[in-house]
Amino acid sequence: MSGRQDYTISLSNIVVYGFHGVHLEEKTLGQRFEIDLEYRLENPPLPWIDEVSATVSYVSAHDIVSRVCAEKSFNLIETLANRIIEEMQSLFSIDLIVVRIRKPSVPIQGILDHAGVEVVWRA
Repeated sequence: MSGRQDYTISLSNIVVYGFHGVHLEEKTLGQRFEIDLEYRLENPPLPWIDEVSATVSYVSAHDIVSRVCAEKSFNLIETLANRIIEEMQSLFSIDLIVVRIRKPSVPIQGILDHAGVEVVWRA
């Protein structure tokens, strides 16, 4: 097979409990966050080999999301998303990372499903 192939790996709706937000209640009581992560391998092997070493394991990616969400409290979910990207970049050869974070329990007066952010990083 000639030419270039891209492989985008995605994890949808990772649910974590965290203490992120600007309000005191968010930092003390915590809340649920829903996170989507997509990443594309920088130089996938051609031809593709059926080995874990040929990819970035989604188990490892899930562990990073969980750990980053638990290690520190962030005021902004934008900062949380960027921290996840930094960690992925530092460990793996990836040329695209997309992080979407949804915050279902938004402390505002109004009816909505969630507030969210999407941060996209490209090499």
